[in-house]
Amino acid sequence: MSPRELMARAIQLAERGLYTTMPNPRVGCVIADAEGNILGEGWHKRAGEGHAEVEALKDAGEKAAGNIAYVTLEPCSHSGKTGPCTDALIAAGVAKVVYGMEDPNPQVSGKGLQKLRDAGIEVEGPLLEESCRALNPGFIKRMTLGLPLVRCKSAMSIDGRTAMASGESKWVTGPAARADVQRLRARSCAIVTGVETVRHDNPNMNVRADEIALEMLTAEAAAEKQPLRVVVDSKLRTPAKSFILQGDAPTLLVTTEASDPERRARLQKTGAEVLVLPADKDGRVHLGELLRELARRECNEVLIESGATLSGAFMYQAHVDEIIIYVAPKILGSSARPLFELPIERMGSMLPITITDMRAVGHDWRITATTDIER
Repeated sequence: MSPRELMARAIQLAERGLYTTMPNPRVGCVIADAEGNILGEGWHKRAGEGHAEVEALKDAGEKAAGNIAYVTLEPCSHSGKTGPCTDALIAAGVAKVVYGMEDPNPQVSGKGLQKLRDAGIEVEGPLLEESCRALNPGFIKRMTLGLPLVRCKSAMSIDGRTAMASGESKWVTGPAARADVQRLRARSCAIVTGVETVRHDNPNMNVRADEIALEMLTAEAAAEKQPLRVVVDSKLRTPAKSFILQGDAPTLLVTTEASDPERRARLQKTGAEVLVLPADKDGRVHLGELLRELARRECNEVLIESGATLSGAFMYQAHVDEIIIYVAPKILGSSARPLFELPIERMGSMLPITITDMRAVGHDWRITATTDIER
């Protein structure tokens, strides 16, 4: 196999950790000889367990000495829950390390590579950098900007409506699309919704292994670590018996100083955490402060699953990186609710997006787009 093929294999291995490595990055590693024969493979399975390099070295055993390690992310040079991967590579006697991309953490970027060079190991890269970066968009953004990657997921009819005027919305899309949403939840560190969605739909907002449409072992692993459920609730109107306050998944109710302290205390007794953040000029939770708080809590990828008002606010304030819209072959009519509540009155105020993918998901269609909004 060529170096590009070996790095592509390391990327495939890293993808196996799509639902389980948070808050750590997804990383894969291949040990090969100079002729391109694979001697060992490994990937980071979950936080606190062996990193990809350690797993690959374990798989290769003594054959790693004098050979080449292909790793999607610069080997770490610091100790966390596990020891530095650079030390493991040096101890194993590898002759060369080919990396996909540098560590985006400015405190460590390049230091792992330099430590390998100082030990006499040849270092080469980056290789297939764009594909390696695509493994960890949220981790990269958190490390470089102190913010999580934000996806906004919505489901609509073909005429652009999300719910009836009464608020009734179950189910706009079919089971294949709903399973796809389960997978989006599983790769996210937090799911953000609004109090109106909680009051109208009473959702669980959790990952359910039996609905995710993956092989059972993968599905169970994906559901093992539930994402943080976040309710934006400026006045704390969340009912105490809401499903989102129940179950094993953690819940964070985000409010402002204007909310009732006694109400905060009662909701905390449900097991939820109540967090008071600054209000914006309209007296609502400051969404920028919320995202910075989620980054401080090591959230890499955040999924917005809310109604038109909160989703529209995230969009209008330029907090959304990616939009995922499921389009159902149904017509709900002109009195039904729109996809986003946005104060746009002129063509010149349009919010631009770039469609990056469009595909069928069961009987529905999924549109993926990136935002090009500057504010």
